[in-house]
Amino acid sequence: MTRVAAFSCPNCGASITLQAAGWSVTVACATCGSVLDALDPNLRVLQEHALRVPIKPRIPLGTRGTIEGRAYDVIGCQSVTIVVDGIDYSWMEYVCFNPYHGFVYLSEYNGHWNVIEKLRRRTTEWAGGNSPVRLGDRTYRHFQSAHARTSFALGEFPWELRVGDMVNVRDFTSPPYLLSAEGTDQEVTWSRGRYTSPKQMAAMFKLPALDRAPEGVFANQPNPHLGAARRVGRMWRWLMLGWVAMLLATMLFTAKSEVLTSRQQFRRGVVEGNAVVLGPFELTGRPSNVRVHLQSEVSNDWLWFGLALIDEATGQARDFSAQTSYYFGTDSDGNWSEGSQKDDVTLSAVPAGRYLLRVGPEGEATGAQQIGYEVRVERDVPSYDFFWLAALALLVPVGLTWWPVIGFENRRWMESDHEGVVLSFPPEEPDA
Repeated sequence: MTRVAAFSCPNCGASITLQAAGWSVTVACATCGSVLDALDPNLRVLQEHALRVPIKPRIPLGTRGTIEGRAYDVIGCQSVTIVVDGIDYSWMEYVCFNPYHGFVYLSEYNGHWNVIEKLRRRTTEWAGGNSPVRLGDRTYRHFQSAHARTSFALGEFPWELRVGDMVNVRDFTSPPYLLSAEGTDQEVTWSRGRYTSPKQMAAMFKLPALDRAPEGVFANQPNPHLGAARRVGRMWRWLMLGWVAMLLATMLFTAKSEVLTSRQQFRRGVVEGNAVVLGPFELTGRPSNVRVHLQSEVSNDWLWFGLALIDEATGQARDFSAQTSYYFGTDSDGNWSEGSQKDDVTLSAVPAGRYLLRVGPEGEATGAQQIGYEVRVERDVPSYDFFWLAALALLVPVGLTWWPVIGFENRRWMESDHEGVVLSFPPEEPDA
């Protein structure tokens, strides 16, 4: 049962009611701001007239709320201020009390709320400074270090508080949790906060005014884009497994057999004699592709090839062409080269049968009298172009969903001691 005690402020005479008598260590008078010793029967004055700029808390003292299924009364609040680059940044902290379960705390900055528990035992592995902290199965990354000052206080507190008190604060984040080390060089108190949305806060305390959109991105605010990105990532992994399986099947079940190899000569000045018919050769198996490779000995020259694959039984021809051209030299920038002595053409879905290949090379009228070239014909050659296009296509939705994730994390860490784009970050893990 809650122990409630009524007193008068020894400084201004205003009525003071202690909601957690016997638990609270100090109390700040709501009228004059004096900080009093709540353990002294006469409420000894610890600090006079500490209230300089009255602040109206967003959760009025005495408000009852439900936190994790338990009823708590808000009995105290303080404003805490840090200075960064000469600018004051302040947030509110609230003390909530339940006579059977003790204290929990709330913090609010620009509409971002955390429900905070004090850690009664040292469960962290910490090397000091800005090194990561381990708590249970979760790793917390250093976010910010600062000197925090109590700039305003109102109500009861379970520690000896004075306005103007300074403590060192180090925050470590692992969304949706924030681990904080607060104190001096001699004594450090650890606490862990869990990010709580304004909508949840409004429901917990039945205060609709708390449900307002927060400003900016907070240290341990869950990334709202992460869930969709992870779902797409999981789907992408399954699709990539299918992609790999299809690639392996293509590599294993394509014959890639060489059915013709021939070396020929192109002779300049010969009008009709350069055209040759090669074969016949046999194409077996299911309808599949045929790849014709050409390699010539052109040097600062070119050769064009008119080609036709002819079905010996029907006389039906498939006409196509290829070209080899290779040039090189030296200029003011050094050696240069362009083109290639090789070219290949792939014909799709060629039925089985006996075939001939007609090759008709053409070149310039001047140059080397003879140019050697080689023709190779292969059957059922695996083609990987589809696979690379498919892999690129699969990356598109991954990029579209992860880009907002990275942008959100960048905005988060721009508010920390570690500015810059963050491409990797601790995942939101299950509760430790």
